[in-house]
Amino acid sequence: MGKYRIELKKSVQKDFDPIPKKDLQRIILATKSLADDPRPPQSKKLSGYEQYRLRQGNYRILYEIKDDLLIVFVVGVGHRKDIYR
Repeated sequence: MGKYRIELKKSVQKDFDPIPKKDLQRIILATKSLADDPRPPQSKKLSGYEQYRLRQGNYRILYEIKDDLLIVFVVGVGHRKDIYR
């Protein structure tokens, strides 16, 4: 299996603004690690959606995997109390 390309939805840049720098750095590292393994053991598939969730402290990274194109498409990043709304 080849390495996946990471793509961010345009609104994800806005999601980054309220996140503290130390948490943001960890989120970016976790997102980059999805290129090597888009389905790590700590990720969960969301029921009812073709999306996955990755926990990073109090924050969640929501993403879709397009296996045919080798793309991980990040659709949202946010605090755990707000991300699923």
